[in-house]
Amino acid sequence: MKAAVFHKPGDIRYDTVPDPKIELATDVILRVTSTAICGSDLHILSGAVPQKEPMIMGHEFMGIVEEVGAEVKNLKKGDRVVVPFPIACGHCFFCQHNASPSCENSNYKHYGPDGDLMDSKGAGLFGYTDLYGGYSGGQAEYVRVPYGDISPRVVPDNLSDEQVLFLTDIFPTGWSAIDWAQLKGGEVVAIFGSGPVGLMAQKAAWINGASRVIAIDPLNYRLEKAKAVNRVDTLNPHEVDVVEAIREMTGGRGADVCVDAVGFEPERSFLDKVKATINFEKGSIKVLEMAFKAVRRSGTVSIMGVYGSPYDNFPLHRIFDKGITLKMGQAPVLNYINHLIKLVQEEKVVLDDIISHTLPLSDVSHAYKIFDEKEDDCVKVVLRP
Repeated sequence: MKAAVFHKPGDIRYDTVPDPKIELATDVILRVTSTAICGSDLHILSGAVPQKEPMIMGHEFMGIVEEVGAEVKNLKKGDRVVVPFPIACGHCFFCQHNASPSCENSNYKHYGPDGDLMDSKGAGLFGYTDLYGGYSGGQAEYVRVPYGDISPRVVPDNLSDEQVLFLTDIFPTGWSAIDWAQLKGGEVVAIFGSGPVGLMAQKAAWINGASRVIAIDPLNYRLEKAKAVNRVDTLNPHEVDVVEAIREMTGGRGADVCVDAVGFEPERSFLDKVKATINFEKGSIKVLEMAFKAVRRSGTVSIMGVYGSPYDNFPLHRIFDKGITLKMGQAPVLNYINHLIKLVQEEKVVLDDIISHTLPLSDVSHAYKIFDEKEDDCVKVVLRP
Protein backbone atom coordinates (compact mmCIF):
# COMPACT_ATOMS: atom_id res chain seq x y z
CA MET A 1 0.00 0.00 0.00
CA LYS A 2 0.95 3.68 -0.13
CA ALA A 3 1.50 5.82 2.98
CA ALA A 4 3.01 9.03 4.29
CA VAL A 5 6.27 7.92 5.91
CA PHE A 6 8.47 9.99 8.22
CA HIS A 7 12.16 9.29 7.55
CA LYS A 8 13.92 12.11 9.39
CA PRO A 9 13.15 15.67 10.44
CA GLY A 10 11.92 17.60 7.42
CA ASP A 11 11.48 14.43 5.35
CA ILE A 12 8.02 12.88 4.99
CA ARG A 13 7.47 10.93 1.77
CA TYR A 14 4.78 9.08 -0.14
CA ASP A 15 6.16 5.53 0.04
CA THR A 16 5.18 1.96 -0.67
CA VAL A 17 4.99 -0.04 2.57
CA PRO A 18 3.63 -3.47 3.60
CA ASP A 19 -0.12 -3.77 4.10
CA PRO A 20 -1.21 -3.97 7.76
CA LYS A 21 -2.42 -7.32 9.04
CA ILE A 22 -4.57 -8.54 11.92
CA GLU A 23 -2.08 -9.11 14.76
CA LEU A 24 -4.46 -9.69 17.65
CA ALA A 25 -8.00 -11.02 17.75
CA THR A 26 -9.26 -7.59 18.84
CA ASP A 27 -7.80 -5.77 15.81
CA VAL A 28 -9.61 -4.16 12.91
CA ILE A 29 -8.16 -3.32 9.48
CA LEU A 30 -9.54 -0.10 8.02
CA ARG A 31 -9.45 1.14 4.44
CA VAL A 32 -8.82 4.84 4.96
CA THR A 33 -11.17 7.17 3.08
CA SER A 34 -10.04 10.48 4.61
CA THR A 35 -7.18 11.60 6.80
CA ALA A 36 -5.72 14.93 7.88
CA ILE A 37 -2.53 16.61 9.02
CA CYS A 38 -2.59 17.79 12.63
CA GLY A 39 -0.56 20.61 14.13
CA SER A 40 1.06 18.13 16.50
CA ASP A 41 2.33 16.18 13.47
CA LEU A 42 4.53 19.17 12.79
CA HIS A 43 6.41 18.54 16.05
CA ILE A 44 7.55 15.23 14.55
CA LEU A 45 8.34 16.85 11.22
CA SER A 46 10.57 19.41 12.96
CA GLY A 47 12.28 16.81 15.13
CA ALA A 48 11.05 18.41 18.34
CA VAL A 49 9.29 15.13 19.18
CA PRO A 50 11.98 12.58 18.31
CA GLN A 51 11.57 9.50 16.13
CA LYS A 52 14.53 7.37 14.99
CA GLU A 53 12.94 4.82 12.67
CA PRO A 54 10.69 5.33 9.62
CA MET A 55 7.06 5.59 10.70
CA ILE A 56 3.68 5.99 9.01
CA MET A 57 2.23 9.31 10.12
CA GLY A 58 -1.25 10.41 11.07
CA HIS A 59 -3.75 10.19 13.91
CA GLU A 60 -6.75 11.87 12.28
CA PHE A 61 -8.43 9.35 9.99
CA MET A 62 -11.60 7.46 9.18
CA GLY A 63 -12.64 4.78 6.74
CA ILE A 64 -14.33 1.49 5.93
CA VAL A 65 -13.81 -1.70 7.93
CA GLU A 66 -12.12 -4.28 5.68
CA GLU A 67 -11.34 -7.04 8.18
CA VAL A 68 -12.10 -7.76 11.83
CA GLY A 69 -10.33 -9.96 14.35
CA ALA A 70 -12.07 -13.02 15.75
CA GLU A 71 -12.97 -11.31 19.05
CA VAL A 72 -14.39 -8.08 17.59
CA LYS A 73 -18.13 -7.95 18.27
CA ASN A 74 -19.23 -4.36 17.59
CA LEU A 75 -17.96 -3.92 14.03
CA LYS A 76 -18.28 -5.81 10.77
CA LYS A 77 -16.83 -5.55 7.29
CA GLY A 78 -18.28 -2.57 5.46
CA ASP A 79 -18.92 -0.40 8.53
CA ARG A 80 -17.83 3.21 8.07
CA VAL A 81 -16.12 4.48 11.20
CA VAL A 82 -14.27 7.42 12.68
CA VAL A 83 -11.37 6.59 15.02
CA PRO A 84 -10.34 8.66 18.11
CA PHE A 85 -6.61 9.33 18.24
CA PRO A 86 -5.78 7.84 21.72
CA ILE A 87 -5.62 4.04 21.70
CA ALA A 88 -7.63 2.68 24.62
CA CYS A 89 -8.03 -0.91 25.87
CA GLY A 90 -11.33 -0.11 27.56
CA HIS A 91 -10.83 -2.15 30.73
CA CYS A 92 -7.77 -0.89 32.67
CA PHE A 93 -8.04 1.42 35.70
CA PHE A 94 -7.72 4.61 33.65
CA CYS A 95 -10.08 3.55 30.87
CA GLN A 96 -12.63 2.68 33.54
CA HIS A 97 -12.17 6.12 35.13
CA ASN A 98 -12.77 8.20 31.97
CA ALA A 99 -9.06 8.80 31.45
CA SER A 100 -8.39 6.83 28.27
CA PRO A 101 -5.32 8.94 27.27
CA SER A 102 -3.66 7.27 30.27
CA CYS A 103 -4.54 3.71 29.20
CA GLU A 104 -2.18 1.26 30.87
CA ASN A 105 -2.16 -1.34 28.10
CA SER A 106 -1.84 0.42 24.74
CA ASN A 107 1.78 1.60 25.13
CA TYR A 108 3.55 -1.40 26.59
CA LYS A 109 7.07 -0.22 25.62
CA HIS A 110 7.10 3.22 27.17
CA TYR A 111 4.12 3.45 29.53
CA GLY A 112 4.66 4.61 33.10
CA PRO A 113 3.59 6.88 35.96
CA ASP A 114 6.37 9.47 35.73
CA GLY A 115 5.64 11.23 32.43
CA ASP A 116 9.32 11.67 31.64
CA LEU A 117 10.75 13.29 28.53
CA MET A 118 11.78 10.05 26.84
CA ASP A 119 9.93 7.36 28.75
CA SER A 120 7.08 6.65 31.17
CA LYS A 121 4.45 8.03 28.80
CA GLY A 122 0.70 7.62 28.58
CA ALA A 123 -1.53 5.71 26.16
CA GLY A 124 -0.55 4.69 22.67
CA LEU A 125 -1.26 7.15 19.87
CA PHE A 126 -1.60 6.46 16.16
CA GLY A 127 1.39 7.60 14.12
CA TYR A 128 3.03 9.46 16.99
CA THR A 129 6.51 8.01 17.50
CA ASP A 130 7.85 5.01 19.35
CA LEU A 131 7.42 6.92 22.63
CA TYR A 132 3.67 6.48 22.25
CA GLY A 133 3.58 2.86 21.20
CA GLY A 134 5.14 2.92 17.74
CA TYR A 135 1.77 2.42 16.03
CA SER A 136 1.47 3.06 12.31
CA GLY A 137 -0.79 6.00 11.60
CA GLY A 138 -3.68 6.62 9.26
CA GLN A 139 -2.08 8.77 6.57
CA ALA A 140 -2.15 5.64 4.48
CA GLU A 141 -4.40 3.50 2.33
CA TYR A 142 -4.98 1.04 5.20
CA VAL A 143 -4.39 1.05 8.95
CA ARG A 144 -4.55 -1.46 11.79
CA VAL A 145 -6.80 -0.32 14.64
CA PRO A 146 -6.20 -2.13 17.96
CA TYR A 147 -9.05 -2.73 20.44
CA GLY A 148 -11.59 -2.47 17.63
CA ASP A 149 -14.59 -2.74 19.97
CA ILE A 150 -13.58 0.23 22.13
CA SER A 151 -12.85 3.45 20.25
CA PRO A 152 -14.15 3.40 16.65
CA ARG A 153 -17.61 4.88 16.15
CA VAL A 154 -19.88 3.99 13.26
CA VAL A 155 -20.70 7.10 11.24
CA PRO A 156 -24.29 7.83 10.16
CA ASP A 157 -24.73 7.32 6.41
CA ASN A 158 -26.09 10.82 5.84
CA LEU A 159 -22.90 12.50 7.11
CA SER A 160 -19.95 13.07 4.78
CA ASP A 161 -16.34 12.35 5.69
CA GLU A 162 -15.66 16.08 5.91
CA GLN A 163 -18.47 16.57 8.42
CA VAL A 164 -17.13 13.99 10.89
CA LEU A 165 -13.39 13.57 10.24
CA PHE A 166 -12.44 16.08 12.90
CA LEU A 167 -14.20 14.07 15.60
CA THR A 168 -10.97 12.05 15.64
CA ASP A 169 -9.03 14.77 17.44
CA ILE A 170 -9.34 18.49 16.93
CA PHE A 171 -13.01 19.01 17.80
CA PRO A 172 -12.88 16.83 20.94
CA THR A 173 -9.61 18.57 21.83
CA GLY A 174 -11.14 22.02 21.46
CA TRP A 175 -14.22 20.79 23.33
CA SER A 176 -12.07 19.49 26.18
CA ALA A 177 -10.49 22.91 26.64
CA ILE A 178 -13.90 24.46 27.18
CA ASP A 179 -15.46 21.59 29.12
CA TRP A 180 -12.59 21.62 31.58
CA ALA A 181 -13.30 25.30 32.29
CA GLN A 182 -16.87 24.44 33.39
CA LEU A 183 -18.60 27.40 31.79
CA LYS A 184 -21.82 28.47 33.47
CA GLY A 185 -22.86 30.90 30.74
CA GLY A 186 -21.80 34.46 29.97
CA GLU A 187 -18.04 33.97 30.18
CA VAL A 188 -15.43 35.73 28.06
CA VAL A 189 -13.14 33.14 26.51
CA ALA A 190 -9.79 34.09 24.97
CA ILE A 191 -8.23 31.47 22.72
CA PHE A 192 -4.56 31.75 21.85
CA GLY A 193 -3.99 30.26 18.41
CA SER A 194 -6.41 30.13 15.48
CA GLY A 195 -5.08 26.98 13.92
CA PRO A 196 -7.41 23.96 13.71
CA VAL A 197 -7.64 23.30 17.47
CA GLY A 198 -8.11 26.97 18.26
CA LEU A 199 -10.91 27.22 15.71
CA MET A 200 -12.61 24.20 17.24
CA ALA A 201 -12.26 25.61 20.75
CA GLN A 202 -13.97 28.77 19.50
CA LYS A 203 -16.92 26.72 18.27
CA ALA A 204 -17.07 24.85 21.57
CA ALA A 205 -17.00 28.08 23.57
CA TRP A 206 -20.08 29.44 21.81
CA ILE A 207 -21.99 26.16 22.18
CA ASN A 208 -21.21 26.10 25.91
CA GLY A 209 -22.53 29.58 26.58
CA ALA A 210 -19.66 32.05 26.19
CA SER A 211 -20.78 35.68 25.86
CA ARG A 212 -17.68 36.72 23.96
CA VAL A 213 -14.95 34.73 22.22
CA ILE A 214 -11.61 36.35 21.42
CA ALA A 215 -9.18 34.77 18.95
CA ILE A 216 -5.47 35.60 19.16
CA ASP A 217 -3.04 34.75 16.36
CA PRO A 218 -0.05 36.43 14.65
CA LEU A 219 -1.32 35.52 11.17
CA ASN A 220 -4.11 37.66 9.77
CA TYR A 221 -5.33 35.02 7.32
CA ARG A 222 -6.06 32.70 10.24
CA LEU A 223 -7.84 35.48 12.11
CA GLU A 224 -9.94 36.13 9.00
CA LYS A 225 -10.87 32.46 8.94
CA ALA A 226 -11.84 32.65 12.63
CA LYS A 227 -14.08 35.65 11.99
CA ALA A 228 -15.65 34.06 8.93
CA VAL A 229 -16.54 30.70 10.48
CA ASN A 230 -16.88 31.52 14.19
CA ARG A 231 -17.92 35.20 14.48
CA VAL A 232 -15.20 35.99 17.02
CA ASP A 233 -13.32 39.12 18.01
CA THR A 234 -9.69 38.98 16.89
CA LEU A 235 -6.34 40.23 18.16
CA ASN A 236 -2.98 40.09 16.40
CA PRO A 237 -0.01 40.31 18.80
CA HIS A 238 1.99 42.12 16.10
CA GLU A 239 -0.59 44.90 16.10
CA VAL A 240 -1.74 45.25 19.72
CA ASP A 241 -0.67 44.43 23.26
CA VAL A 242 -2.86 41.35 23.59
CA VAL A 243 -2.97 41.26 27.38
CA GLU A 244 -3.93 44.94 27.67
CA ALA A 245 -6.50 44.57 24.90
CA ILE A 246 -8.18 41.64 26.66
CA ARG A 247 -8.28 43.58 29.91
CA GLU A 248 -9.86 46.54 28.13
CA MET A 249 -12.54 44.20 26.77
CA THR A 250 -13.31 42.85 30.25
CA GLY A 251 -13.48 45.87 32.53
CA GLY A 252 -9.82 45.48 33.49
CA ARG A 253 -10.29 42.00 34.95
CA GLY A 254 -9.07 39.72 32.19
CA ALA A 255 -10.79 36.82 30.42
CA ASP A 256 -12.72 34.28 32.48
CA VAL A 257 -11.05 31.49 30.49
CA CYS A 258 -7.88 31.42 28.43
CA VAL A 259 -7.06 28.51 26.13
CA ASP A 260 -3.54 27.75 24.90
CA ALA A 261 -4.08 26.10 21.53
CA VAL A 262 -0.51 26.73 20.37
CA GLY A 263 1.97 24.74 22.46
CA PHE A 264 5.75 24.79 22.62
CA GLU A 265 6.51 25.82 19.03
CA PRO A 266 4.96 29.29 18.68
CA GLU A 267 6.25 32.05 16.46
CA ARG A 268 9.58 32.96 18.11
CA SER A 269 12.26 35.62 17.86
CA PHE A 270 15.98 34.90 17.61
CA LEU A 271 16.40 35.79 21.29
CA ASP A 272 13.61 33.36 22.25
CA LYS A 273 15.48 30.60 20.44
CA VAL A 274 18.79 31.49 22.09
CA LYS A 275 17.17 31.41 25.54
CA ALA A 276 15.67 27.98 24.86
CA THR A 277 19.03 26.64 23.72
CA ILE A 278 20.83 27.95 26.80
CA ASN A 279 18.20 26.46 29.12
CA PHE A 280 18.03 23.09 27.27
CA GLU A 281 14.35 23.73 26.58
CA LYS A 282 12.23 22.68 23.63
CA GLY A 283 10.48 25.67 22.16
CA SER A 284 8.95 28.32 24.38
CA ILE A 285 6.19 28.96 26.91
CA LYS A 286 5.59 32.52 25.69
CA VAL A 287 1.94 31.76 24.84
CA LEU A 288 1.33 30.29 28.27
CA GLU A 289 2.90 33.34 29.88
CA MET A 290 0.48 35.59 27.98
CA ALA A 291 -2.45 33.40 28.97
CA PHE A 292 -1.52 33.57 32.66
CA LYS A 293 -1.42 37.37 32.41
CA ALA A 294 -4.60 37.69 30.36
CA VAL A 295 -6.83 35.45 32.49
CA ARG A 296 -8.67 37.07 35.37
CA ARG A 297 -8.02 36.24 39.00
CA SER A 298 -9.67 32.92 39.89
CA GLY A 299 -10.01 32.19 36.18
CA THR A 300 -9.12 29.05 34.25
CA VAL A 301 -6.36 28.31 31.76
CA SER A 302 -6.83 25.19 29.60
CA ILE A 303 -3.68 23.97 27.87
CA MET A 304 -4.29 21.96 24.71
CA GLY A 305 -1.01 22.80 22.98
CA VAL A 306 1.76 20.22 23.35
CA TYR A 307 4.68 20.87 25.73
CA GLY A 308 7.72 18.62 25.64
CA SER A 309 10.28 19.71 28.24
CA PRO A 310 10.78 21.49 31.55
CA TYR A 311 10.93 25.30 31.38
CA ASP A 312 13.12 27.73 33.28
CA ASN A 313 11.35 30.60 35.08
CA PHE A 314 7.92 28.99 34.90
CA PRO A 315 5.65 31.69 36.42
CA LEU A 316 4.31 29.68 39.35
CA HIS A 317 4.17 32.87 41.43
CA ARG A 318 1.59 34.41 39.08
CA ILE A 319 -0.54 31.27 38.99
CA PHE A 320 -0.55 31.15 42.80
CA ASP A 321 -1.18 34.84 43.36
CA LYS A 322 -4.07 34.96 40.86
CA GLY A 323 -5.56 31.65 41.99
CA ILE A 324 -5.61 30.31 38.44
CA THR A 325 -7.05 26.87 37.77
CA LEU A 326 -5.01 24.85 35.27
CA LYS A 327 -6.19 21.89 33.25
CA MET A 328 -4.20 20.24 30.47
CA GLY A 329 -3.34 17.05 28.66
CA GLN A 330 -4.41 14.81 25.81
CA ALA A 331 -8.12 15.08 25.11
CA PRO A 332 -10.23 12.20 26.50
CA VAL A 333 -12.01 11.79 23.18
CA LEU A 334 -14.05 8.79 24.31
CA ASN A 335 -15.70 10.92 27.01
CA TYR A 336 -17.20 13.24 24.41
CA ILE A 337 -17.41 11.62 21.00
CA ASN A 338 -20.96 10.24 21.22
CA HIS A 339 -22.28 13.66 22.26
CA LEU A 340 -20.25 15.43 19.59
CA ILE A 341 -21.52 13.14 16.84
CA LYS A 342 -25.06 14.15 17.86
CA LEU A 343 -24.14 17.83 17.67
CA VAL A 344 -23.00 17.32 14.08
CA GLN A 345 -26.08 15.24 13.23
CA GLU A 346 -28.39 17.88 14.69
CA GLU A 347 -26.53 20.61 12.75
CA LYS A 348 -25.61 22.42 15.96
CA VAL A 349 -22.00 22.66 14.83
CA VAL A 350 -20.21 22.74 11.48
CA LEU A 351 -16.70 21.29 11.41
CA ASP A 352 -15.72 21.19 7.74
CA ASP A 353 -15.73 24.96 7.27
CA ILE A 354 -12.11 25.17 8.45
CA ILE A 355 -10.79 23.01 5.57
CA SER A 356 -8.60 25.07 3.27
CA HIS A 357 -7.01 22.29 1.18
CA THR A 358 -8.13 18.84 0.04
CA LEU A 359 -5.31 16.95 -1.65
CA PRO A 360 -4.46 13.40 -2.72
CA LEU A 361 -2.28 11.49 -0.28
CA SER A 362 0.35 11.35 -3.03
CA ASP A 363 0.84 15.11 -2.48
CA VAL A 364 1.64 14.61 1.20
CA SER A 365 5.11 16.19 1.08
CA HIS A 366 3.65 19.34 -0.43
CA ALA A 367 0.76 19.26 2.03
CA TYR A 368 3.11 19.17 5.02
CA LYS A 369 5.16 22.00 3.54
CA ILE A 370 2.29 24.42 3.06
CA PHE A 371 0.80 23.58 6.46
CA ASP A 372 4.12 23.88 8.28
CA GLU A 373 5.27 27.02 6.48
CA LYS A 374 1.78 28.57 6.45
CA GLU A 375 1.75 29.03 2.70
CA ASP A 376 -1.26 29.55 0.46
CA ASP A 377 -3.38 30.59 3.50
CA CYS A 378 -3.28 26.97 4.66
CA VAL A 379 -5.47 26.30 7.72
CA LYS A 380 -6.33 22.60 7.53
CA VAL A 381 -5.37 19.91 5.00
CA VAL A 382 -7.48 16.84 4.29
CA LEU A 383 -5.80 14.02 2.37
CA ARG A 384 -7.49 11.42 0.20
CA PRO A 385 -5.70 8.06 -0.13
